[in-house]
Amino acid sequence: MPPRRPGSTARPPASVPAPDPAPVSASDPGSASASVTASAAAPSEAESTAKSSAIMAAGTLVSRILGFVRTALLTVAIGSTAMAADIFESANTIPNIIYMLLAGGVFNVVLVPQLIKAAKKPDKGSDYTSRLITLAVLVMAAATLVITLAAAPIMVALTSNWSPAMLSLGTAFALWTFPQIFFYGVYAVLGQVLNANGRFGAYMWAPVANNVVAIGVIGLYLAMFGSYQAGGDQLAEWTTGQTVLLAGGHTLGIVVQALVLFVPLSRLGLGLKLKFGWKGMGLRSTGRLAGYTLVTMMAGNVVNLLVARLVSGATEARASLGEASASGGPFEGLDPAVVEASIPGLMALNIAQLITVLPHSVFVLSLATVLFNQLARSLHRDDVPEALATISRGLRNFAVPMMFSTVVVLVLAGPLGRVFAGSSETAAASAVAIGQLLILLALGMPFRSAHIYLMRLFYAAENARIPMLLQVGTAAFTLVIAYVASIFMPSWAMAYLMVSVFTLLHVAQFVAAHVLVRRHYGDYGAGEVLDTYLRTGVAAVVSGVAGGLVLWLIGGYSGGFPWSTIITALVSCAVVGLVMLLVYFVMLRAMRLPELTEFLGPLARRIPGLAR
Repeated sequence: MPPRRPGSTARPPASVPAPDPAPVSASDPGSASASVTASAAAPSEAESTAKSSAIMAAGTLVSRILGFVRTALLTVAIGSTAMAADIFESANTIPNIIYMLLAGGVFNVVLVPQLIKAAKKPDKGSDYTSRLITLAVLVMAAATLVITLAAAPIMVALTSNWSPAMLSLGTAFALWTFPQIFFYGVYAVLGQVLNANGRFGAYMWAPVANNVVAIGVIGLYLAMFGSYQAGGDQLAEWTTGQTVLLAGGHTLGIVVQALVLFVPLSRLGLGLKLKFGWKGMGLRSTGRLAGYTLVTMMAGNVVNLLVARLVSGATEARASLGEASASGGPFEGLDPAVVEASIPGLMALNIAQLITVLPHSVFVLSLATVLFNQLARSLHRDDVPEALATISRGLRNFAVPMMFSTVVVLVLAGPLGRVFAGSSETAAASAVAIGQLLILLALGMPFRSAHIYLMRLFYAAENARIPMLLQVGTAAFTLVIAYVASIFMPSWAMAYLMVSVFTLLHVAQFVAAHVLVRRHYGDYGAGEVLDTYLRTGVAAVVSGVAGGLVLWLIGGYSGGFPWSTIITALVSCAVVGLVMLLVYFVMLRAMRLPELTEFLGPLARRIPGLAR
C-alpha cells in the first residue's frame, strides 16, 4: 500500500503500490510478539491485548474520520484541482516522503527490537532510551535543517515544468512545511518507546490532535480569507498571510502530534534526559530481516518522489489548457475555469487514494494483524498446512468487505468525488475528475489487499527477501512504464496514467504473490478463494445495480441532487450505500456464504440472530 504519513490519516501520498511495513517477526529476539509464538497468551494477556487493540482501533477510526473532514474543508479553502491546491499538496507531501526515505524504516524496523530488549533491563531501558532519543533528535534536527535550507532546489528537482511563480509559492510553502520532518522523527521515536513499554494507545490517538489542529487552522483560514473561487489569477492574488496560516498551521499540527506523546512518556517513570555516547547500542546488529525491509521501504519511497514529480506536470498543463480554450484548439468555446478544474493533479490523486485505501485499512489490516500472529505461531511449529489454511481463511474473509467496497466506489465515484471537490462554481468538474480517478483505482482494490496479505506469509516466516525483491521489481517496472508512457502522453493526463499503472501493478503483484506462495509453500486453496470472490462479486454487482438505480432516481447521472453541494453528496452516498449494503447482505445470506458468518462474528455476538 502507499506509505502513510506517520500517524497522519489525512491522506496518503501518491505512491507506487507497496506492501505494508513488515510486521515484527514473531521469533525475532526481543520481538513484541515473541511471547505468542510458542503458546497462546494467558487469559489476562489476551484481555490486555484486546483492550489495547480496541483503544488503537478507536484512535485510528476517529483520526480517519477527522482526516476526511480535514480534507473536505481543505478543498473548500483552496480547491481540489486548483493551482494553489496542487502546489500546497506537493510542499506538504514531500516532507513525509523524505522522512520515510531517510529514517522511517530505521525507526519502524530497526529500533523496535532494540527498545523492547532494553525495556527488560533493570533500569527499564532508561539509559538506552535516553541515548536513543538524544541521537534521534540530533540526527533529525541536522537533516531537517539541511533539507529546509535546500527547499528551493528540492522543489525544482521534484516538480515538472513549473513556472517561476509556481516554484516561488511552492518554496514558500516548503520553508514552512519541511520542518515537519523533524517532528515526524520525534513522534516516531517517542511512539516506539511507548509501544516497547506496552503503552499503545497514545501513539494511535496523537494523530487525532494533529487533525483537530489542522481543522481549526483551515476553519480560521476560511474565516479570514474565504473559500476558493474559480477564475482569476490565484498565484497573483495569493498572500503571505495565506502561506503562513495554511502551511505553518499544518506544521503546527505535526508539532502537537509529537509533543503530546511527552505526557504518557513522562508517566513511564524512566527519568529520561539528554545523554550522549552511542557506542555499543547495537544499532548495527539489526539482522538481515531489517535490512531487506529497509530496502523494500526505500524502493517504494524513491518511487513516491518520482511519481509526485510526474504528476506535478499536470499543474502547469492545467493553466495552459485553460488559456488554450479561450484562444482556439480542442477546448475552444469551453469556460477556461471549467477546463482547468477538469484536470486532476496531485491533490486529486491523493484524495482518490485516501478514499480507496480506507476499506483496506479498516477491514483488512485489522484482521490481518490478528491472523499474522496465527501465521507466525504455525510456522514456528513448522506447521505449513495450518499456515496455508490461515492464508486461505483470511483471503476468503477479506472478500466479503472488499468486493462490496469496490462496487460501492465504482457506483458512487461521482458523489464521493463531489464530497472532496470544494464549494466553488467549478466543483462539479473537479468531482468528475476525482471520480474518474476513483473508478480506475477501484478496479485494483481487491488485488491490492490480497497481495499484501499473501506477503504476510513470508514475513511470518522471517523471509523478507521475497517481498523485497517483489517491491524492488515493482518500483523499477513502475518507473519504466511511467516515464516511457509520459513521453507519449500529455502532461495533463499524468494522474490518469499513474492510477492506471497502479491498478495494473496491483493485479500483477497479486499474480506474482500467488505464484511465489505456491512455489515456496504449496497450494493455499486458491480454488476455494476464487469461488468466494466470484460469489461475493456477483452479490456486489447485484447490489451495485440496485444502488445505481437509486442514484439515477435522485439525479446522480444528470447533475442533480448528489452534485449540488457537499452535504447533498454525503446524503446521497449514505442513502445509496445503505441500499447497496442491504441488498448485498440479503444476497450473501441467500447464498449461505460461510465467510459472511465468520466476518460478522464479533458483531453477531452482540446482535443475536444477525449471522444466522
